[in-house]
This record gives sequence, structure tokens and C-alpha cells, in this order.
Amino acid sequence: MILLDGNALRDTLLDELATEVASLPEAPRLTVLQVGEDPASGVYIRNKMRACERTGIVGEHLHLPADVTQAELEARMAALSAGAPDGVILQLPLPAHLDENAVMALLDPDKDVDGFHPVNLGRLVAGLPGLLPCTPAGVRELLRRNDIPTRGKHVVVIGRSVIVGKPAALLFLQKHALGDATVTVCHSASADLAEHCRRADILVAAVGRPLLVKGDWIKPGAVVVDVGMNRIEDASAKRGYRFVGDCDFDALRERASAMTPVPGGVGPLTVAMLLRNTVTAFRRRHSLAEA
Repeated sequence: MILLDGNALRDTLLDELATEVASLPEAPRLTVLQVGEDPASGVYIRNKMRACERTGIVGEHLHLPADVTQAELEARMAALSAGAPDGVILQLPLPAHLDENAVMALLDPDKDVDGFHPVNLGRLVAGLPGLLPCTPAGVRELLRRNDIPTRGKHVVVIGRSVIVGKPAALLFLQKHALGDATVTVCHSASADLAEHCRRADILVAAVGRPLLVKGDWIKPGAVVVDVGMNRIEDASAKRGYRFVGDCDFDALRERASAMTPVPGGVGPLTVAMLLRNTVTAFRRRHSLAEA
């Protein structure tokens, strides 16, 4: 079995971006807008800022108090959208009193480096150039760099979120060297989920249910991409818990031809593709040819 190593590919991608950024007339700028003190958000933002430093991108972290008003947050987003940053991220989740959709509507889609703006999702549906959601783009890049073809393959996606499931399905459907697949999308209401999975040449699990996919759910030789990151209790672990994917790695590794580990598979690629989008946004903003 081939282990699809996201950590190694992330390092390669960041090194490539650092070389590309050094060749640009100025450094691209990325701003992360955070509201409140969500602990997980703090970890994610630190990872983003460290990756910016590594690649030469100018990273800025704007941190607003949890009691900021909707009007104040919208004004800040509108200013960023019209201002200097090439890429802007609204770090989620927001405090319950804030409407994230109203805030995102004020962001210039060409600065939406998360790829979640309705305009960018619409461009993806239409097959037009746009900024791609980072995790699905990371999945596609992982397959490409490991010479795993998708054309003519049956891809089964478990999950229908706008962050992973839906855009991943659309990417695999594109008329593209990294697409041209036949795609089945499964979800919580799908009947006979195991049977759908057994028909997959490539299985993408992104449903957020720990160890859902069992060893006999895939056919021999299938490729398994596990996007899940689930915390489960484990008294034998130093911290009393550990992280697992949506797939039972130990059970599936005997049948899969290639598979991502959790952690260390898809997760590390999300930040790399975020910075890829930032450089792409910079090039488009300054009318520079894309690499």
C-alpha cells in the first residue's frame, strides 16, 4: 500500500511557493480576521501565520473582541475587501450573535482565498476560473502528485458540506486532466452506504464520523482519501485522547492500494492550498501570468 503522505507534500508545496513568491515584484498579503477566543481557531491561525513566514507571504492577524457588533464586523470586512490584502479569511466559527453569511457577502470574491464565497462556488459549478476551496483542492493535488488518475474512475464522496463534499464532487466532475470521473455523493440519508463505497475506485470520506468506513467497505485496490479528523477518548494515550479519521485505517490498509493517514494526510495540505490561492489572487490582481 502507498501511504499518501500529506506532511511531505505540504513541505514540497510550501518550498515551491517560497521560490515563486521570491520571484514576484512584491510579497502577497494575507489577512485573517478573527472574532473571539475559540481555542481551535487560535491553533489554526498560528499555523497559517507560520506558513506565511516560511513562504515569504505577509500574514496579518486581525483579532476582534467576542462582543463586536454585526455592523462593526461588516465595516471591517468591507474595508479589508477594498484594501491592501490580496487574500482575506474570515476565521470560523463566529460568536452566535453574528451572521457569517452577511459578512462573507461583503468580501470581494477575488480575495476569498478560502474559496467559500458563493461566487467562487458558482464559478466551480460553471467550470470557470476561481479560487478553489482549499481542502478539496488539497485532495486533488495529493492524487496528482502521487500519479493517481481520476479520468474514467468511479469516485465516491461521503459528505455533502460546502467546505469539502460538494466542491470535491464538482472538482472530480470537471472536464480536466484531474477530473473526468464518475462521481457518487453519499450522506447521512444514503441507504446501503457500504455498497456504494464498495463500488469506488477512489473513496473520499469527509463526513466527520470516527471510524465509519470498515475494512470490508472497499474493494481490493481502491484508493482511500480520509478527510476526517475526529477526537476520541483513549486512556492509553498520553493526553487521554487521540485523533482518528472517518475510516478504520488498520482495517482498510490490507485492501487499499493507497491511503491517507490521520493525522498527516489531507489536513496539512489545507494551509498549503490556502497560500497557493493567495499567490493566485495576487497574480490575478496584478495581471501577472499564473505559474
